[in-house]
Amino acid sequence: MPNTAARTRFVADAMLGSLARKLRALGFDTTYFKTGTDSAILGIAAHEGRIILTSDRLLAARASSKLLGVILLAGTSDAARLGEIAATARKSGLQLAAGAPLCSLCGGDLEQVGRAAVSGVVPQMVEDRHRLFFMCRSCGQIYWKGGHWKKLRSLARRLRAK
Repeated sequence: MPNTAARTRFVADAMLGSLARKLRALGFDTTYFKTGTDSAILGIAAHEGRIILTSDRLLAARASSKLLGVILLAGTSDAARLGEIAATARKSGLQLAAGAPLCSLCGGDLEQVGRAAVSGVVPQMVEDRHRLFFMCRSCGQIYWKGGHWKKLRSLARRLRAK
């Protein structure tokens, strides 16, 4: 059963794929809308109760006119965009609620697995250096607490401190 209760739900437009992956890893239920029309993304936001993340001013204006949640992002880096999301939430009184980290690829729940489950799947050096692994229940992607994980956690701490 997915662990999505009380999470803030986003839908990121086609230009924000990297941001969508980071938001999932930080525990936010984020749909990445790769292709389709503005009307389709507006429909997803309305039907699923998602906040639209976009750098498209026209899409943001259309969402606002339909009284949908939208955050217009001007930043060019994911760190800047995450900061904008946090600042906009603070200004508007929106409580951002993250859950446990999700698969950055598909948004599926992660489960802790032992070395035996990843043996021969991850590089031997990774298997030797780490004891804790996580596998996506949906797509099978494997994660471990390496450098990328630490950078994301550091970024999350910096955002919370602001």
